[in-house]
Amino acid sequence: MQVDYKGSKRKHSFFADFICFEKIIVEVKSSDKGITDDHIAQTLNYLRVSGNTIGLIINFGKRRLEHKRLIYTYSGSSL
Repeated sequence: MQVDYKGSKRKHSFFADFICFEKIIVEVKSSDKGITDDHIAQTLNYLRVSGNTIGLIINFGKRRLEHKRLIYTYSGSSL
């Protein structure tokens, strides 16, 4: 994803693991510590840059599959 900041294209790009149905950002992790605040922050940044509102983090690093759904609203809050 190309970063557009206040109408100016930036050199830095983001690479989401998957974009499903052109609107869902899916980040796949393999962390034995589980889903961390850093994983959430990364996915929220991808949502902000892409203009999408739904993110899904899937972690395969623990004994049981973990997942977290994020919904980003552009009014400044996220769930």
